[in-house]
Amino acid sequence: MLAALVATLGATNAGSAPATETFAAIGTDAMDTLTGTLYAGDGTWKACLSSGCPSIDRDWGADALTYAVYLRWHANRDARALDLLRAIAHTLPNYPVCRVPDCTQWSDVPSWDAIAAVRAYQATGDPSALDRARAAYASVAESDAYALGACPEIRFQRPPAVRARDPGQGGFKTLETDANALKAALLLYDATRERAYLSDALSTYDAIRRRFLDPDVPLYTVYVEDRDGECTQLPHRFFASVNGDMIWNGLALARATGDEAYGAQAIATAHAIDDRLADSRGVFADLQAENDVVEPLVEAMLELAQREPERGRFARDWILRNAAAALGARRPDGTYGRFFDGPPPPAPATAWQTNGGLALAIAAAQLAPDEVAAVQPGWSAAQTLRVSVATDTLPSTLTFTGSGVALVGTLGEHCCQIGHARVLVDGVETFDRSGIWQNKSSPGRSLPDSVLFAWRWPVAGAHRIEILAGEPNRKEGGAFADIGQMLVAP
Repeated sequence: MLAALVATLGATNAGSAPATETFAAIGTDAMDTLTGTLYAGDGTWKACLSSGCPSIDRDWGADALTYAVYLRWHANRDARALDLLRAIAHTLPNYPVCRVPDCTQWSDVPSWDAIAAVRAYQATGDPSALDRARAAYASVAESDAYALGACPEIRFQRPPAVRARDPGQGGFKTLETDANALKAALLLYDATRERAYLSDALSTYDAIRRRFLDPDVPLYTVYVEDRDGECTQLPHRFFASVNGDMIWNGLALARATGDEAYGAQAIATAHAIDDRLADSRGVFADLQAENDVVEPLVEAMLELAQREPERGRFARDWILRNAAAALGARRPDGTYGRFFDGPPPPAPATAWQTNGGLALAIAAAQLAPDEVAAVQPGWSAAQTLRVSVATDTLPSTLTFTGSGVALVGTLGEHCCQIGHARVLVDGVETFDRSGIWQNKSSPGRSLPDSVLFAWRWPVAGAHRIEILAGEPNRKEGGAFADIGQMLVAP
């Protein structure tokens, strides 16, 4: 079936001039939000700002906020950032080595946590934080539960006992494990100068390049399925987190080894993100659901901009361009939506969604503190339209005239995994083929009034968004869509 809706909007409002702020002030606001809105106390973070959400002290949602705090501390030795990192240093988990048959933990969780622990150590000098980082890294690196299958050089996300209980999804390996383990190894090498960590990093980097690198572009898909004696990529699932990690890792390996090939590969990935993973205004489009975090990408672009001022000039521009755009996605409470070029989300923020915008604000404040950014009026003048896009109406087409579009529905409506859709913008599928993975929700709850997709253009015009059934696969399942609102910016 073809569900069509046509909306034509007039000229943009000619109201008052947009509000302006310096990036220094925006960075301070971001730190205020981290400390005053998202921090739960006792070294933990609020998973989301909806009622009933728990506080969390581990894994990628919490850790991405910790990384953002570290960025703030590293830039200007912010006293509030140091206080947070001291508290976090004492609450991060202390992992044993995960061994069969008792091992049940996901392999990427300690890898995220190891980075957070090293960052806490770098800021505080607390030896217990370094001990926790070592233990988190060893829990996976020395485990007998993950480096198995047809391509044992990369690790399963789940250990054998858990894979046996979930045969449909248990065969996946995620770059979240290995890219973060690689970054943790490099940070631990920098902290300890123990060459075993560098040796691990070199072999892990080579394995990632063989298994996760896209065959045509210098970007890394996040999933490899290891099943029936074969290892196969789920193509074009280009997480911000793991591609950011691989940029950072390449730059760090170039410094550690003196081999500039690693740096060149990192810069190629950064260019590909800038060129390929953006909307029509050149602003990064985060097409994952909530199973990705953007802070590691911001951190990597900042590293590139600061360490390579000539070759990394485009990375500086990327940060400032995205930070300025993201002001339009900032909610009154200071949190950000995951679509930097989208509207402030009606749904309360989650740790997974908001870390990227907060990191952008902090990074932009480092690079250009006195530069002024304007909050553009596009979304404040947007028209909200009722639409009806459902699984049984796919493919569906939405046509409109405007400079931006946002689609709103319930994230994790059938919580919390299976069901996705493909998205074409003016006849061209998004380069990251994630499209809309609507039923994935990291907090493990349904989140009504979430922005599921957003896209903008430099000027208003006639445009078409096509929603197609997702191609079935074991990770994302089959088709699902339930979109009830469309926002159109004039």
